[in-house]
Amino acid sequence: MIAVDAMGGDFAPGAIVKGAVSAAKEFGTRVVLVGDKTKILKYLSSNDDSVSSIEIRHASQEIEMGEIPSEGFRNKPDSSLQLSLRMLQDNEVKAVVSAGNTGALMYSAVKILGAIPKIHRPAISTILPGINGKTIVLDVGANVDCRPEWLVQFAIMGHIYAKVMLKKERPKIALLSNGAEPAKGNKLTHDVYKMLENSSLDFIGNIEGNTIFYGDADVVVCDGFVGNVFLKLTEGFSKVYIDMLKEEVSKRTRSGIGAYLMKPAFENLNRRLDFTEYGGAPLLGVNGVCIVAHGSSTSHAIKNAIRVAEDFVNKNFNAILPEETKRLESLVRYKSPRRRWFWSSNKDTSGKELDEDEAKK
Repeated sequence: MIAVDAMGGDFAPGAIVKGAVSAAKEFGTRVVLVGDKTKILKYLSSNDDSVSSIEIRHASQEIEMGEIPSEGFRNKPDSSLQLSLRMLQDNEVKAVVSAGNTGALMYSAVKILGAIPKIHRPAISTILPGINGKTIVLDVGANVDCRPEWLVQFAIMGHIYAKVMLKKERPKIALLSNGAEPAKGNKLTHDVYKMLENSSLDFIGNIEGNTIFYGDADVVVCDGFVGNVFLKLTEGFSKVYIDMLKEEVSKRTRSGIGAYLMKPAFENLNRRLDFTEYGGAPLLGVNGVCIVAHGSSTSHAIKNAIRVAEDFVNKNFNAILPEETKRLESLVRYKSPRRRWFWSSNKDTSGKELDEDEAKK
């Protein structure tokens, strides 16, 4: 069973409820919609057979998209987001899906579920289509300001993600920068480059944004600010590209005839570039499967986000991640250019930086 935050997202609860119904119909997924019961029921039809696979858990509060995460957590304990996560904590559900406030999801997930041992910050990971296969990119929005150690941990989690979910035997790791040469980048990327270069991961160096889609790297690592800008640019360009292509084709009758013959190819291209087909991105590094859906998710995107959540549950990813992280810990020991050996101690500081950063606000 999967908990879905029915009140999170620009089009909630309508798009969320419809997406859950679609998932129940197509995948047979059992879903718990968490949120205002009265509002949710407006979008559920008693005549729909799939409703029997859907439960409702009432929540009297909801966290707004622009709300400060720490304040939302303290002031709204009965929010749809917190209730969903507590259901996961209590093993009532196997995963949580939310299209709501991303910062609130990350903060609440760490507070309620806790971080995986040795992981200092969770990261949002997404999969991008490419010519030679799919590429994992992280972080794409959870951490705007990062330390070098965090990006190395993102690389480790991305490595495990690629092995388990994409079946890559030895994933190639790259660092997103403004040039392929080692000297390119800023202080953060320079530090991370040195650390990854001295690790046991298959680090292939820097990668530029315009070459990611050729699939040279299986995993691309960056901070959440750069990653989110890159992701939003990619989403916007893919949509505009498809719209411009349709516009050009419709200008001439001859082109229209050709477009009719090419319709299957256009539809396949549209599916490959449409972010709603990928549904949601996992929040890696917390003790539970949490899928972050786009704030502007349609019902189709929510349906696919639920599919992604179910896939992570079925492949037992969150049981594998801590064990693999622990194993890699013994292989990835390196010195930060500015810090002590950050994995040389048995002391677990997982998630503590989150509280430190919030305390500064």
